[in-house]
Amino acid sequence: MSRQPPGAGQPVPPQGTACAPSRLWTTSHLSWPPPVLDRSPRGAMSDSNAAPRTTRFRAYWELTKPGIAGFVMLTAGVAFYVASGGRAELLPVIHTLVGVVVATAGALALNQYIERKVDARMHRTRTRPLPSGRLRPVEALAFGLLLVTAGVVHLGVTVGWLAAGLTLASAVAYNFIYTPLKPRSYAATFAGAFPGAMPALIGWAAATGTISLGGMVLFAIAFLWQLPHVLALAWLLREDYRRAGFLLTPPDPEGSIIGRQMVLYSAILVPFSLVPTPLGLTGNIYLVGALLLGAVVTWWSVQALRDMSNPKVRKVFLGSLAYQPLLLGLMLLDTVRV
Repeated sequence: MSRQPPGAGQPVPPQGTACAPSRLWTTSHLSWPPPVLDRSPRGAMSDSNAAPRTTRFRAYWELTKPGIAGFVMLTAGVAFYVASGGRAELLPVIHTLVGVVVATAGALALNQYIERKVDARMHRTRTRPLPSGRLRPVEALAFGLLLVTAGVVHLGVTVGWLAAGLTLASAVAYNFIYTPLKPRSYAATFAGAFPGAMPALIGWAAATGTISLGGMVLFAIAFLWQLPHVLALAWLLREDYRRAGFLLTPPDPEGSIIGRQMVLYSAILVPFSLVPTPLGLTGNIYLVGALLLGAVVTWWSVQALRDMSNPKVRKVFLGSLAYQPLLLGLMLLDTVRV
C-alpha cells in the first residue's frame, strides 16, 4: 500500500502580508510558492500538519511586520542624522538602526501574540501567522521576547542605555498600554501615538546621549502625524474594528467627529513641522517643503470632513502615509551641518 509524503493532501495555509498598511491577498496567492516536502526518513516521522520550512520562515518574517519595522528604522536614522548635525559616524548609525529594528520587530511579534484571538475575527488580520495556524502561540511569544531583549541590549552596549531604555519603554507601552486600551477606550488612539513617535526620540538619544528640545520637537511631529493617519484608517476599517470589539473611535455614524479631528490634528501638525528650521536643525528648503506637505494633508482632511466617503478618507490615509517619509527625506536633504 502506497504512502503519501508528509503534508500531502493538506490545505496550504493562507499567506498573510507583513506591510503597513495591510493588504488582503487574493486566493490566487494561496498556492505559490508550493510547499516544500521533507522526504527524508526524519521527515516521514514528523507531524504531517507541520508547516514546511520555507512557510515557517515566511511566517516568522510576517510576525515582524517588515514594512512597519523598516519605517521605524527610517525615523530613528533620520533623527540620529539631524541630531548629529549631518555629521553622523557610520558605525553608531548602523548600531542604532540594528538595535531599533530588531526590538521593534520583537514588539510587533509580541503584539500579534497578545491579539491572536482578536486577529482571527478580523478580515484584515485573520491570515496572520497565528490565526492561520502557521505558528504556535508559544513560538511567537519566545520569538518576540528574544528580539526585544536582543535589540535593547544591543542598543545599550553600543550606543547608550538611554536609547535602550526608551526602546524598552516603547515596546512596553505598545503592548501593555495601547493594546489593552483598544477594546476599552477611545484614548487608545492617543496612547498608541506615544510608542509610535518614540523612534524619533530614540534616534536623537542615541546620537547625543540626552533628551533635548530638538528631540522633543521631532517626537511631537511624529506624534501629531499619526493622529489623522490612524483616524482615517479607523474610519475605513470601522466594520472590521467593530467586529473585533475595538474602540478606536467614538460612536460616529456620519463620521463628523472623526472628520473634525483629522482636520484639527493635520492643522496643528503644520506649525510643529516648521519648528526644526528656527531651531537651526534644518534649512529653508525643508521649511517650504514641510509647509506644502502639511497644507496638502490638511486640505484633504477638510475635503473628507465635507464628505466622509471612503475615497475621500482614503486620500487622507494615503496622503498622510506618504507625508512622513517625504518629510524625513526633506530633513535628510536640508539638515544644517555643524
